[in-house]
Amino acid sequence: MPRCPTSLRFSLEDEPSNLDEMPLMMSEEGFENDESDYQTLPRARRGQRRRGLGWFLLGGWENQDQNLKLCVCVSQVLYQQFKFFLNLYFLVVACSQFVPALKIGYLYTYWAPLGFVLAVTMVREAVDEVRRYQRDKEMNSQLYSKLTVRGKIQVKSSDIQVGDLIIVEKNQRIPADMIFLRTSEKTGACFIRTEQLDGETDWKLKVAVSCTQRLAAVGDLFSISAFVYAQKPQLDIHTFEGNFTREDVEPQIHESLSIDNTLWASAVVASGTVIGVVIYTGKETRSVLNTSHAKNKVGLLDLELNRLTKALFLAQLVLSIVMVALQGFVGPWFRNLFRFVVLFSYIIPIRCCEILTRCASGRVSPGLQVGYNLRVNLDMGKSAYGWMITRDENIPGTVVRTSTIPEELGRLVYLLTDKTGAGCIPTQNRIFSSLSGSSLTQTVFALPAGTLTQNEMVFKRLHLGTVAYGNDTMDEIQSHIVQSYAQCPAQLAGGGAGNAAMARSNPPQGPKVRKSVSSRIHEAVKAVALCHNVTPVYESHAAAGETESAEADQDFSDDNRTYQASSPDEVALVRWTESVGLTLVNRDLTSLQLRTPSGQILSFLILQVFPFTSESKRMGIIIREEATGEITFYMKGADVAMATIVQYNDWLEEETVMKAISFASCQCGNMAREGLRTLVVAKKCLSEEQYQDFESRYSQAKLSLLDRALKVAAVVESLEREMELLCLTGVEDQLQADVRPTLELLRNAGIKVWMLTGDKMETATCIAKSSHLVSRTQDVHVFKPVSQADCAFGSHQVCSRGEAHLELNAFRRKHDCALVVSGDSLEVCLRYYEHEFVELACQCPAVVCCRCSPTQKAQIVRLLQQHTANRTCAIGDGGNDVSMIQAADCGIGIEGKEGKQASLAADFSVSQFRHVGRLLMVHGRNSYKRSAALGQFVMHRGMIISTMQAVFSSVFFFASVPLYQGFLMVGYATIYTMFPVFSLVLDQDVKPETALLYPELYKDLTKVPSSVLGRSLSFKTFLIWVLISIYQGGILMYGALVLFESEFVHVVAISFTALVLTELLMVALTVRTWHWLMVLAEFFSLGCYLASLAFLNEYFGIGRVSFGAFLDLSFITTWPFLWKVSAITLVSCLPLYIIKYLKRKFSPPSYSKLSS
Repeated sequence: MPRCPTSLRFSLEDEPSNLDEMPLMMSEEGFENDESDYQTLPRARRGQRRRGLGWFLLGGWENQDQNLKLCVCVSQVLYQQFKFFLNLYFLVVACSQFVPALKIGYLYTYWAPLGFVLAVTMVREAVDEVRRYQRDKEMNSQLYSKLTVRGKIQVKSSDIQVGDLIIVEKNQRIPADMIFLRTSEKTGACFIRTEQLDGETDWKLKVAVSCTQRLAAVGDLFSISAFVYAQKPQLDIHTFEGNFTREDVEPQIHESLSIDNTLWASAVVASGTVIGVVIYTGKETRSVLNTSHAKNKVGLLDLELNRLTKALFLAQLVLSIVMVALQGFVGPWFRNLFRFVVLFSYIIPIRCCEILTRCASGRVSPGLQVGYNLRVNLDMGKSAYGWMITRDENIPGTVVRTSTIPEELGRLVYLLTDKTGAGCIPTQNRIFSSLSGSSLTQTVFALPAGTLTQNEMVFKRLHLGTVAYGNDTMDEIQSHIVQSYAQCPAQLAGGGAGNAAMARSNPPQGPKVRKSVSSRIHEAVKAVALCHNVTPVYESHAAAGETESAEADQDFSDDNRTYQASSPDEVALVRWTESVGLTLVNRDLTSLQLRTPSGQILSFLILQVFPFTSESKRMGIIIREEATGEITFYMKGADVAMATIVQYNDWLEEETVMKAISFASCQCGNMAREGLRTLVVAKKCLSEEQYQDFESRYSQAKLSLLDRALKVAAVVESLEREMELLCLTGVEDQLQADVRPTLELLRNAGIKVWMLTGDKMETATCIAKSSHLVSRTQDVHVFKPVSQADCAFGSHQVCSRGEAHLELNAFRRKHDCALVVSGDSLEVCLRYYEHEFVELACQCPAVVCCRCSPTQKAQIVRLLQQHTANRTCAIGDGGNDVSMIQAADCGIGIEGKEGKQASLAADFSVSQFRHVGRLLMVHGRNSYKRSAALGQFVMHRGMIISTMQAVFSSVFFFASVPLYQGFLMVGYATIYTMFPVFSLVLDQDVKPETALLYPELYKDLTKVPSSVLGRSLSFKTFLIWVLISIYQGGILMYGALVLFESEFVHVVAISFTALVLTELLMVALTVRTWHWLMVLAEFFSLGCYLASLAFLNEYFGIGRVSFGAFLDLSFITTWPFLWKVSAITLVSCLPLYIIKYLKRKFSPPSYSKLSS
């Protein structure tokens, strides 16, 4: 019978419902309608791709708005270049050469270097754009099967629209957010991998809509009329509310949709083939909403040098005005002023190309020829630092992906890290899922190394109140289980049927009798083995293309069984029950089976499952034992959530983490002091009438469109009363190698470590304590999760602005207290009290932010940057850490279980968390100190020659005539002094071992003085170098004029020789630890200069070569020349050596004390 086409209906934003109605075009008429019946949302990635020069080169100009987009791209590139004062100054100088009155040299000598720099930059940007375009094209061109009434057709991922029915094969990435309608698996469920979405490595179980899964064939999807209600697009990847309604039957079928029925984009199907209806595409998918765009990172050292160059420009301008004023402003004084500005531009390190400048004519400004050298030296230094990092054998596998900011590693104040992760070597096995009934591919990881934890749990403790069991007493539990189940077969055989009928009508009643230890152990282990969402999977012997026969070839032995679950805690618990004799052998959506030590199979029906949420902090399951018919409600959760649910006891508070909500108001228990993650396990027996009443109310609550979560929670809460406490479990999340000493090292270095994780609060707190991020004796203040649903549970939660204000005031009264805050609480505090919250949090020795989304992680990084002006570093190993890594001033990625996405997006990539200590303490510290010394020395080299130029012009009646020929200036900035100066990148004040042993040396670099610059490069150190330059420049020029008054024609050779010798000696004065390459650079540069005196003597005379002013070779070999040049050099350098010696003797720096 023909069905009416589904119409498109969307609820308005001002309506009470917060759900949009998405159509499922499942009738033939609907698919034959015009495409306008679909609600078309932005196409996947196509709409969000950043336009640029690569787009233009690849044919984007064919669009009508190509001119505007090209201009925008070019303007962005030019803005990034000329926002720095160096390049802007050079641009102004180059433009001034179009004015005839201001023209000094040839135009090409100014525009060729500038054009070369811009061309290289734009080509680099174009290459990046082309690569980005190719990646986007590859992603958008991936083919998927779209199900239509006429069969399957292939569509590109960029052409997928809302309402399409998309088929996703196993190991294929999901292209858009979808509702899971159907799967090839018999049970109607499948596994997906979400490591690139939420950073969790465990596979997630997804359930198809039962109405569409029950259809006989795929083609029957087009014979029904149905629609889906879906939420508006939002950031939260852990929740979803919606409804599925089938209209063509009486009565209509209504099914509630939750997160278990969704397939988010960027996840990968791990089992079977799935069919879903698209509800969000493009920018509205969860993965894109939680992704931030990368920014262009500029090092703080570059910004500081930019500020110093502005100060140098003002000094240069003032000096030029003084020279013109001393002339009396006669003639074309503005031209002379500009010529003086260009002559004194030695002071400012212009950013341009060395090769083209060297090839330029001698008529180009000598200042421009020397000034570019700062940028050249610093860029080469950054490359050298990157090479040293990658070649360090103590941190193997480290990769430098952004070579422009190595100095940032030495300026860090905040380190924001993820919790979990493990670097590994992957191997693939064919496995068989008892849930899905098909073979799938599992990746097995080894050689753990990652962020803070390995995300591998180990069961450590079972506490029953009167007795506790650890690793050394697990054999006692095993013997009790064997003894207990040895008696069960006879009891079940004798009275199974009668007990079943009785159990269905009445739960166990009567006075409570104190149970034996053996009975209590049996009930506790059974509860742990049943209350979970773990699924056993088995290795398949079938080849890759023989999945159809995989089930027949299964080996269901213990050696081939592994477990999959959404939480590694549950896997650890199930593995422990297996080790003591109670083994989970099979599970599907409706049943599970346990094997006893005697080999007996116990079967249970799964009636309801209540998954763990951050609000409830617990999970539960209602099961019916097939042999007896008993219905039991098992629940496990955090002690703060279970304390009010279980019957009164006197030992739960003592052994758990806390009884009250606040850490600061209670004493940590035994398990917390051991760093264990605790779970409280309880049960409650239900009669048949009790369960049927609960099921009716629960089904109605799940179909509600308004406040569904609150209504469902209220119904479940009615069942969570007077539960019997069974046991307390303790699980350890194994830390990575050397995590504790690394965190201690960072703390001693003055770096504040913040842990940002998506895990629940109790898990994050336990890891913070076990890793010693929070010391055992340190108080911890906890902000509770902010949610209206939490208030319904009766907890003392921060549910309003007023209560958030009270929490902040309570926290303000505490001192030296670590902070634990959830993502919800953080959002409320930042909305109303952003400045106050950040101010208080920055005073904490450690901060733990749990249940954070990727967007919130990046937001926290930006808040620290805005409110503290300190440098931040983010480290993570999953796709959910990419936004945080890109937002930080320095991002470090770890290749781990969660893939390479974080590693590829980071500025630096390491293989283990412990390598961060050496990366910062040794390489970061050295990179910053070396670059600071190198930058100031290069500026000193320009200022000293500007001083000599000023003295020379003053002697010659303030004439704007250059002192040295263009070739000498190029040689001075390159072959004569570049190698010794650049060798400063090899200098180090202390050995690497000393830097690691005394991390307080790192703290000295982050102590900001009164100026806005850092310790090694500050206005104070800059002023010292300015005074040194003025003193040495004056001594060199006046000394040459006084001592060689009779040989004034040789003043160039005299002063320039003394200048080169002074620079070489100043390098030696600056060096703290000599390297053989430094010595070689000194002698090489000196040899090159002596050779120039002999073979390029025409450049050392006064005036132009055409006038016949040559250097007399016999003059430089005379004794007066040698001793007078030596005297000038000695007077310019000896006082500085004396001052340095006295300073090291009476006020030595901290590193010199350690060196001695």
